[in-house]
Amino acid sequence: MKQLVILSGKGGTGKTSVTAALAHLATQGPLAKPLLLADTDVDAANLELVLQPERRERHDFIGGAVAWINPDLCANCGDCLELCRFEAIVETLDGYAIDTRACEGCAACVYQCPAGAIELRDERNGESLRSASRYGPLCHAHLDPGADNSGKLVTRVRELAREQAEREGREQILIDGPPGIGCPVIAAVTGVDLALVVTEPSLSGQHDLQRALDTLEHFGIPALICINKADLYAQGASAIEQLCRERGLELIGRIPFDAEVTHAMVRGEAVTALAPHSPASQAIAALWSELAKRL
Repeated sequence: MKQLVILSGKGGTGKTSVTAALAHLATQGPLAKPLLLADTDVDAANLELVLQPERRERHDFIGGAVAWINPDLCANCGDCLELCRFEAIVETLDGYAIDTRACEGCAACVYQCPAGAIELRDERNGESLRSASRYGPLCHAHLDPGADNSGKLVTRVRELAREQAEREGREQILIDGPPGIGCPVIAAVTGVDLALVVTEPSLSGQHDLQRALDTLEHFGIPALICINKADLYAQGASAIEQLCRERGLELIGRIPFDAEVTHAMVRGEAVTALAPHSPASQAIAALWSELAKRL
C-alpha cells in the first residue's frame, strides 16, 4: 500500500483542486488501482466540496478534557482561582465556574480542591467521518470552531484511512494535506511514501515552499514539486525552478492558469473529468503519469 500526500506551504495554491484531479485520474485507464482518499486539512476541509461524498459513518472526536465544577459541592473557597495559571477559573454571582476556552485540562485544580468539587470531563473537539465518493472511499474530519488538537484529529483520519485500506485491499492512499508546517502537517506526512508540494509562482509561494521542503527533509520524506498557475509570473516560476536545482529536487509539473479549474470547482467536479482537454487537465494528466511511476 502506497501513500501519497499533497501539500502546500501556504493556503490558496490550488492543492485541493490538484488532489481532486489526481483522484479522478488514479481511477482511470491502465494505471488505475483501488484508491482510498483522506482529507487531513481538518481545520478547513475542502475536498468533500469537490467530491460531494455520501456520508456513511460519523464519530465524535474527543481531543482532551476540561475541568468542571460541581456547584453542589463547591465551598466557594477560591483556591482554584488563585491556582489556575491559565486564568480558566471565573468568579460568577453563583460561585466559581470554568471557562472551557481557556482550560488546558492540566487537572491542577482537581487535586487542589479541598471539597472534591472539580473533575475532568471529556471535551468534544470535532468529528471524524467515513464517506463514499465517486473516486473511492473518503476518510475526513471537521475540527470544531476554536477547538484545539487538530494534530490529533489528523492522526485519527490517517488511522481510519489505513485501517480501511488494509481491510479492503486498496493499494493507494491519496492524502489531501493541510497547508503550512505545523502539527497537522507533521501528522499528515508521518509514514507516507511520497510528498507532492504544490506551490505558486509568487514570493510568498517560494518562501513557504522552502519551509515545507525543510519540514519534509527533517522527517525524511521524499518530495516532488509542482508549480500551479505557472504561466502567471515567469520570474517567480524561474525562481522556484532555481530553488529545485539548488536542493537537488525534481520539478515534476507545471500547470498553467486555466479558467476551467474555476468552472470545475463551481460544478463540484475534478477539472480532469469536466474538461479533460483543457490546458490544466492535460498538465495534471502528465503529472499523474509521472507520479504513478514513482508509486
